[in-house]
Parts: sequence; structure tokens; C-alpha cells
Amino acid sequence: MALAEATGVLAAAGVDSPRADAEWLLVHVLGTDRGRLLVADDLDHEARARFAGLIALRAQRIPMQHLVGTAAFGPVVLHVGPGVFVPRPETELLYAWAHQLAERELAGAAAQFTVVDLCSGSGALAIALAATLPGARVHAVEKSPEATTWLQRNVDGLAADVAARVVVHTGDVTDAGAVAAMVGAPADLVVSNPPYVPSTTPVPAEVHADPAMAVFGGEDGMDVITPMAATIAAILRPGGCVGIEHDDTTGDAVTGLLRGTGDFDEVTSHTDLTGRPRFVTARRRGR
Repeated sequence: MALAEATGVLAAAGVDSPRADAEWLLVHVLGTDRGRLLVADDLDHEARARFAGLIALRAQRIPMQHLVGTAAFGPVVLHVGPGVFVPRPETELLYAWAHQLAERELAGAAAQFTVVDLCSGSGALAIALAATLPGARVHAVEKSPEATTWLQRNVDGLAADVAARVVVHTGDVTDAGAVAAMVGAPADLVVSNPPYVPSTTPVPAEVHADPAMAVFGGEDGMDVITPMAATIAAILRPGGCVGIEHDDTTGDAVTGLLRGTGDFDEVTSHTDLTGRPRFVTARRRGR
């Protein structure tokens, strides 16, 4: 199957980026880079059959990341597949905010800097922060046993010095006492990309390959975020910061929630590259 033909198949199936996806799959089959795709028509029989098979699966709207087995996230590449949420580019904005804040805090810190990633999934935020902040110890908390398996696999694949600073926990982020016991010392920074899509929201076909418990947050998208606020307050040190990703329809609800608890100051809404509300940050009261 030639690249042009594959692109047509994916376009007919309603894939948003048919040419790019076809190229990505061909690169995967060839084990090369996009600069060498001119040899696509010279594929041997085995490679051509494998490419055609992957195109057929992508046309069924199976996520690209499931087909190649990995997903890029900021500075890291993660193993993903059925049972774990595929990290999205939007969450890299939360990572960038957290990284910048942590670097600033670490510059004047003599002690170790503790990060907690709630609803860690594949470990995207936890691993990206651990990999780029040598002074940080990171706790990754995930409820799903299936997702935790992927999370642990990704941690195990890190360089030994980075993996040694990431602790994986299986737990419910809405149980403040249990999470506080897992994490131990107060956190300097909490990040979270929780399930937040309102259950009635139409989603692309690929989203249905993600675990529903990692995507949907109840009728209003707040079923996890609302009780998680108490957990964040319980584990975050006075003066520590939190960043929470949310649905673009619930920015006001999240800012209102954090302000309403009385536990947080500097509650701030942040937009994504399209100008839509994407995550909220705040600082734990007290110093």
C-alpha cells in the first residue's frame, strides 16, 4: 500500500490528520525517520503487508499511540496501550508551568523538593518532571490497576537515577487520609490531570479507546476534582502550589471550588493555545 493510497483510506475513515498518521505508521514500519519516506514504494512484501494492516486498524479509529505502542509527552516517551489514558499535548502546558515553578523553587531550596501527581495514568506528568528536575522526588498516585501497570513499566524504563526518585502508589485520590499516608512528607507541588470530561459530552472516536474512568468526571465533570480538593489541601505544605487540568467548560467551577475551600490563595485560570480555559493553579495558604 503506497503512502498516497494509505492517506486516502484514512481520510475516508474520518481521521483528522490522514497524511501525518500514514507517514507516522510508515516510519514505524520502516524503523526510520520521515526524511526517508521516499522509499515507501520500495517496501518488501512483509513491510507492505504490515503497513496495510496498521492502516486498516487506524481506519477503525484505533489510536495511533496504541498502534505504535508509545506516546511522546514533553521531554519523554511513554509506553501506552489498552487500559491507560493516552497523554494529550494540552497537558504539556501544565507540565511546562509545573517545571518552571519547580525550577524556581529548587533554585533557593536546600532540601529535597517533593512533587505529587494525582491521577497519574501512564505517569506523563510525574515522569516528565522527574526526568527534568534532578532535585525532585515524585509520588505518582493512580487508582486503576491496569493503568498502574503501564505507569510502573514507564518508571522501570527510566535511567536508574531518575527511577529511584519516582514512587508509584495505587490509591484513590479522593481519599485524603490514604493519600496523605502514602505520600508522607508534605508536598511542595501537586499536579493532576484527572478525569474531567462531562459524561454527556460528545468525544472523538479515539477517546473511546481510553478507559472511561480516566476520561469522564460525571455529569458536570467535577466528580473527581471536587473531593480531590480536600486531598490536595491535606498533602500540600503551606505555600506549596497545585495545578489541575480541567474541561474547557468547567474553569469557573474549578476556580470557585478552590477559592471556596478557604485553603488556597492565588487561584489563577490558565488557557491553552486556542484560548480555552485549560488548567487552574493555586497556592496553599500559610507560609
